[in-house]
Amino acid sequence: MRFLVDECLSFRVAEELKAAGHDVRHATECDLQGEPDEAVMHLAVAEERVLVSADTDFGELLASASVTVPSVILFRRSDRRPEVLASVLLANLSEIEDDLTSGALVVITEQRIRIRHLPIKP
Repeated sequence: MRFLVDECLSFRVAEELKAAGHDVRHATECDLQGEPDEAVMHLAVAEERVLVSADTDFGELLASASVTVPSVILFRRSDRRPEVLASVLLANLSEIEDDLTSGALVVITEQRIRIRHLPIKP
């Protein structure tokens, strides 16, 4: 898969995903450090990447814009060590891949994975 890892997550998350064979860019290497969330989403759409973040603003942006892309993976976990986040994502990717391909907001917590298909309707 093609991922864009947001700046709020360690560059090591991107490295772990790359090591697993995925096409991954980190927001900082795309000159997006400190840029608005909309700019990050725009790049994810333009490059057809799944956005990986821990910033809940992306879920709000998806809901308010009523869009079908980009898919967003949102980590809502207390343990944000890069190797843990990458491991959890990779371990569950086969279960959520079809949803991400068709457009979804995927929220990963310690207990479960929630999937909302895009567009998000009120």
